[in-house]
Amino acid sequence: MDMEDVRLLLDAVASGMVRPDEALGRLAAGPLGDGTGWTDLGYARVDTHRGLRTGDPEVVYAAGKTPAQTVGIVTELRRISGPTRPTLVTRADTATVAALRARWPGELTTSTETLDGPHTETSGEASGEASGETGPMTGWAPTARAPIPSTVVVGSLPPARGRVVVVSAGTSDASVATEAALTARASGAAVETITDVGVAGLHRVLAVRDTLAASDCLVVVAGMEGALASVIGGLVGTPVVAVPTSVGYGASFGGLAALLGMLTSCVPGIAVCNIDNGFGAGLFAARITRRAAPARNG
Repeated sequence: MDMEDVRLLLDAVASGMVRPDEALGRLAAGPLGDGTGWTDLGYARVDTHRGLRTGDPEVVYAAGKTPAQTVGIVTELRRISGPTRPTLVTRADTATVAALRARWPGELTTSTETLDGPHTETSGEASGEASGETGPMTGWAPTARAPIPSTVVVGSLPPARGRVVVVSAGTSDASVATEAALTARASGAAVETITDVGVAGLHRVLAVRDTLAASDCLVVVAGMEGALASVIGGLVGTPVVAVPTSVGYGASFGGLAALLGMLTSCVPGIAVCNIDNGFGAGLFAARITRRAAPARNG
């Protein structure tokens, strides 16, 4: 149950289609009544009312979970959300992706193991979006890479509101950028990506300044010294969510140098997520965008 479900329930009570005591029984299953607000699966307590409290349902962090556990949690979240909201799984290995695909064939949108861009499966076959195509997620360039944990969306992607642009400094940052982009899209934002515009070639950033300025929120993903977030924050007034990555040589200390560089930026208007936390940045950006879209249109 999320906020829209509660609104529909209250409308049904007001119109006489649902009796007040029946509505009370539905609400009592969670934090608005005296219920628990979760489902105990034995190995996990699934938060069934997070969507109601925050607007975004629980997300499954698959690392450290077995494929069967992940499928079990997703099954419960799908039962609660119904067909109107997708379920997001992050850091899923190949076995987990295969288990999800077997349970929900044709219903997965996933960042593939080879990073050829997010794609939606159709009749069990994958079809990637090529760079330059138009649509709610654009700008993905095929890149051959070793298998990495995937971000997976189970269920249909929601209608897109507003616009998030995910910018990555280098091709090596693509896995984190992909996680951010697919998270933002699953959370209701339209997403565009701009890749390989690091500070070693500033003319590449200047060439896309108009695109950056036209977005509702920017996610800037960079490793090494992490300077791209400061550069972009100084070029446009769009809110920036910076994500340091663990990409870099020895003294980058697995992303610590980029993290500290972003945190100590002299440019205002930059929020910083944890190292490699594309999910956190994508969700933050989507929430900003969802708020901005009605204000802009109204």
